[in-house]
Amino acid sequence: MGKPTGFLEIERHDRKYEPVAERVKDFKEFVIPLSEKDTRDQAARCMNCGIPYCHGTGSVQPGTPGCPVNNQIPDFNDLVYNGNWEEASRNLHSTNNFPEFTGRICPAPCEASCTLNIDDNPVTIKTIECAIVDRAWDSGWVKPEISATKTGKKIAVVGSGPAGLAAAQQLARVGHEVHVFEKFAKAGGLLRYGIPDFKMEKGIIDRRVAQMEAEGVTFHYNTPVGGNYAGAVEPQDLLKVYDAVALTGGAEASRDLPIPGRDLDGIHFAMDFLPQQNRRVSDEPLGDVREILAGGKDVVVIGGGDTGSDCIGTSIRQGATSVTQLEIMPAPPERENKGLTWPNWPLKMRTSSSQAEGAVREYAVLTQKFSGHDGKVAKLHCVRVDDKFQPVPGTEFEIKAELVLLAMGFVHPVHEGLLKKLGVELDPRGNVRASTNNYQTSVAKVFSSGDMRRGQSLVVWAIREGRQCAAAIDQFLMGSTTLPR
Repeated sequence: MGKPTGFLEIERHDRKYEPVAERVKDFKEFVIPLSEKDTRDQAARCMNCGIPYCHGTGSVQPGTPGCPVNNQIPDFNDLVYNGNWEEASRNLHSTNNFPEFTGRICPAPCEASCTLNIDDNPVTIKTIECAIVDRAWDSGWVKPEISATKTGKKIAVVGSGPAGLAAAQQLARVGHEVHVFEKFAKAGGLLRYGIPDFKMEKGIIDRRVAQMEAEGVTFHYNTPVGGNYAGAVEPQDLLKVYDAVALTGGAEASRDLPIPGRDLDGIHFAMDFLPQQNRRVSDEPLGDVREILAGGKDVVVIGGGDTGSDCIGTSIRQGATSVTQLEIMPAPPERENKGLTWPNWPLKMRTSSSQAEGAVREYAVLTQKFSGHDGKVAKLHCVRVDDKFQPVPGTEFEIKAELVLLAMGFVHPVHEGLLKKLGVELDPRGNVRASTNNYQTSVAKVFSSGDMRRGQSLVVWAIREGRQCAAAIDQFLMGSTTLPR
């Protein structure tokens, strides 16, 4: 695919970022796209390798090579190289409902499994994917795909994150009547309220929601299911009205840090902090919640993953005096051993765009307690740990902090309300038990996919599961399905 000798003739050249001093002034996206010529040149580097691991193995196990939605990467690279952008868009959308999401926020396991990554020069797959879909939107090629026939079946999708959106769109396109129930004011889930606008501006979601509404999907906003809120819908009522119910609510129970001083003012979960800023950017009212702001404060982020990185970038843009990120894991190697890791996703040192904006990173650090005065946090009391996470005597130290953000991941979906009222069986990790064969829960005609089923994961895995869940629901309702898995 591409140009057979392209990888020998053309160097890898990826998108650049606006300078730090400029991009931290606002919450807008700051990635600078490649020119059309540069994008086609990069697509030409796809080398027609014998086994294109970038496709993905089709396995449901995280960490396996390639793309979880099985994008036909060599094919769309060839189409871009030859200038056939519209066909590249059709190809890309055949496996991925929302490539504009993954082209911005996916960590690109496809590039890790690229044959050219053996010498650290993979094809710029993520950049090419984003260029294809952005060009498709700009050219008017992305249109509603309205089913010519209606099945008469009604389906409720609870949650409008990437899994719910993917399931809803697929089901609507085969003629089902689809209703999406969202507890917040707008659709998107973590895409809308967790991922900062500087990584993905929310108009990207709005235009896709408009497409889905034109395809017949009905969105019910400010409508929680199973909660003790005004306007909440009882899950049992959904079972009476709808032929199938898909639970796609995500994994929202944050991992806590129950140590002395945890109750001091100024210590917050990341997902209490990040959504506030997203709402500010979109002029969505915060309601009666107390504002959490980093401006003028020494900020400590506990947790070294993507959520922690998002806290860093947001804190810097709010005007934090300093930002320190703590990670209990040891510092990873600067470079992986290709002979042992390729084509799998490797553990190695990575620096996010937010971390590069001025955060101090500390590895192998355990926070033992918080302390403060007048009820407000002022310090973290920390210690270095060994490879078994045991404290190393004599390595104790303190960090000044006026705002602490807990970004240590999510343990499972929230059990109170929806899940308990439905009585669905949970797995040992506290997620909804459902097989990837049919995505059915222990409750008749109730299905589940995405983080609510698999635990916290990537947006691209949520899209995959939403698509597969839609195929399973269609099969369940109609006896057969034309939807791809």
